Amino acid sequence: MAAISISGLTVRFGEVLAVDNASLDVGDGEFVSIVGPSGCGKTTILNLLTGLVPLQQGRISLLGKTPSVGNPDVAYMLARDSLLPWRSALDNAAYGMEIRGVQEGERMQRARDLLAEVGLKGFEKHYPKMLSHGMRQRCALARTFCLDSPVMLMDEPFGALDAQTKLQLEDLLLRLWGEHRRTVVFITHDLAEAVALSDRVIVMSARPGRIIADMRIELERPRSVRALQHDKHFLEIYARVWEKLEEGLGNTAEVMT
Repeated sequence: MAAISISGLTVRFGEVLAVDNASLDVGDGEFVSIVGPSGCGKTTILNLLTGLVPLQQGRISLLGKTPSVGNPDVAYMLARDSLLPWRSALDNAAYGMEIRGVQEGERMQRARDLLAEVGLKGFEKHYPKMLSHGMRQRCALARTFCLDSPVMLMDEPFGALDAQTKLQLEDLLLRLWGEHRRTVVFITHDLAEAVALSDRVIVMSARPGRIIADMRIELERPRSVRALQHDKHFLEIYARVWEKLEEGLGNTAEVMT
């Protein structure tokens, strides 16, 4: 049974056709990445899954229900850490649970546990201004997993990080995903990241966004993102995904890394 089912999705913003007749199923516990040029509707799909953008045409089912704002089954991690500057790392990690009404003792213990898992043990009382960019993203990742939602939506969460920190957090995400086994829809412009993390990579065309490829990633798990950088099979898959992406770019000058 699909955790997420999208059928015939079409989205317009005024006169602009953003997404054209997209259909996609994501299985329970599956890690699926969506790649494509800027403006093809990747983030729009995530916003539809959260109910932040109303459905215009087509059908969307998330765990058998229509998407709605504030759905506790969904956790959404953005490119920016969005930490509250007046709250400590511990209080930030617990913030989503606080909004959802989790009792203080339970949410604080869960937040401490997740901060320890992401390598922030000892930094619980530090405020965001005292943390590096990578540490803030670790805190945001802990906050996302703290919600214990079965579906995680992630919109380029590591896009602004330096290469070394990015690899570290990708490996961390894979470890946490392996332990907690959530259903993940992951948006990225980094094809190597998409291949290294995912069970499947969905390739979208330039606007209007259409799904032009659904590629299963036949790499054994558990994986090490750093180790894969020199793996021949990984490089072959990367090349095939890149070919599909180029087909969808058409005459645009979009360049992806």
